[in-house]
Amino acid sequence: MTHPQSPVTFEAYDRSLQLLSCLVPVVAKLRTQDPDLVKQLRRAALSVQLNIAEANGRAGKDRRHLFRVAYASAGEVAAALDGAVAFALVPRALVAPALELVDRVRAMTYRLATR
Repeated sequence: MTHPQSPVTFEAYDRSLQLLSCLVPVVAKLRTQDPDLVKQLRRAALSVQLNIAEANGRAGKDRRHLFRVAYASAGEVAAALDGAVAFALVPRALVAPALELVDRVRAMTYRLATR
């Protein structure tokens, strides 16, 4: 982001980009096993990043709403990863770094949404 309104939002955006990068090997593994899950996972992960970026340029209730959307989308990413592991589509070790990042992003967006 070129104009972060606070260091926290800038960090949240950076972590959302790290999350996208961290999902690349997971998506590559899932692509052949469950293309529908890949589509949903990608949409949710991009929603996190895009809503953080948009919220960063907004104020008031609109800003908090967009951070809530990012938080919810991050929850969807976590659920998709948990489901992929539960269905034995990917090993937990492959998704562990993404789950750690998504937890961090969720904590940050929750805090930003409730300010």
